[in-house]
Amino acid sequence: MAKFRRRTCIVLSLFILFIFSLMMGLKMLRPNKATFGAPFGLDLLPEVLQQTHLGKNFDSQMSDKINSETNIKNLESVEITVKSSKASEPYLQELQPLNYYLHVFYYSWYGNPQFDGKYIHWNHPFLKHWDPRINKNYSQGKHNPPDDIGSSFYPELGIYSSRDPSVIETHMKQIYSASIGVLALSWYPPGSNDENGVPTDDLVPTIMDKAHKYNLKVTFHIEPYSNRDDQNMYKNVQYIIDKYGNHPAFYRYKTKTGNSLPMFYVYDSYITKPEQWANLLTVSGSWSIRNSPYDALFIALLVEDKHKYDILRSGFNGIYTYFATNGFTYGSSYENWAKLKLFCDHFQLIFIPSVGPGYIDTSIRPWNAQNTRNRVNGKYYETALSAALQAHPSVISITSFNEWHEGTQIEKAVPKRTSNTVYLDYRPHKPSHYLELTRKWSEKYSKERATYALDDQMPVS
Repeated sequence: MAKFRRRTCIVLSLFILFIFSLMMGLKMLRPNKATFGAPFGLDLLPEVLQQTHLGKNFDSQMSDKINSETNIKNLESVEITVKSSKASEPYLQELQPLNYYLHVFYYSWYGNPQFDGKYIHWNHPFLKHWDPRINKNYSQGKHNPPDDIGSSFYPELGIYSSRDPSVIETHMKQIYSASIGVLALSWYPPGSNDENGVPTDDLVPTIMDKAHKYNLKVTFHIEPYSNRDDQNMYKNVQYIIDKYGNHPAFYRYKTKTGNSLPMFYVYDSYITKPEQWANLLTVSGSWSIRNSPYDALFIALLVEDKHKYDILRSGFNGIYTYFATNGFTYGSSYENWAKLKLFCDHFQLIFIPSVGPGYIDTSIRPWNAQNTRNRVNGKYYETALSAALQAHPSVISITSFNEWHEGTQIEKAVPKRTSNTVYLDYRPHKPSHYLELTRKWSEKYSKERATYALDDQMPVS
């Protein structure tokens, strides 16, 4: 009997030792910076969403508990609030240096009742089709936030205000995490705004301060404000440079001659006649900005092939293509980028192709489904980036960081389902998927650009 007890104790001890070793082994399999924040294996259950914190707080004013409403599509009408996982924020010390030849279009036109007294842009109206016979078949009126917004995706930060300092901080951190060096800020002159928004020039100082904290630079994407012409453009460029030009985050592009000049993207530049632009942008123009303290690089939007000759006559310094819709316009079609690059090289213009992760604007243009470009889990974005790199561009622009209405954002989005709407999301990938893809291609672009820049006589620093 004593032998039996001794043998039983030995077997039991060995079994306990085996279980302990197995548990320690499983623990070792989980890396310190795992890409999931839940206990091992819990992330395999799509119904279980645990609350975690945002990444390390870099601003004493920033809440590390920014809530975002989300929903799992296979749950019927159940609203769940999640907080982004610390693991979804790349660690700052692990990132490569920023790529200042990679720009992203940024919009500061969003508002909510907490900061603005009302919803702004999230309640975007349904835009009418020009043909009344078509228009009558689609929704009318406006969206009704917070559950019904003018976007096919739903932001991780919820229905935020662009005036919220913690939102601006988080945006700069996300842009930094993607190794993007420059944000091109959508800009209207003081007191001006788009038809669905409010003036936002007063936000520029805060955006620049937050950008500087992450070594980001800010350039300006000048929108087609009312009655834009050569004379008020001169005054507005003067205003921007006088007010913001000495800020350490103000972007300047180093030219082939070694000069560092401000750069301005000019949206819908083609709606102003070349003769008016020439007054501003040529040396002999009546309102010439050339060789003045306000001289800069002006980048025109190219939509149609014929625009390139108007751009030359106007005196612009380069072209960009903006739209994230391959095949929608001549400029946005990848197959034309090599020809456009040759044209720009021949006339010493800067070529800036615009890439995007996809396009869907049916939340505000319900009749425009034919121009939707599916993201294909990131393949559409990577195809665009590959096409851009093949053209050996001086700069690449990304449409966009947060143009939610047209579904071109790389900002984090989360699943959400309401009784009336199922929003798109980035699954099976994380909310940070497009930031991570951008970082990968930013590093690739930086290396490739260094190899061809000298041959093409481009600036390399």
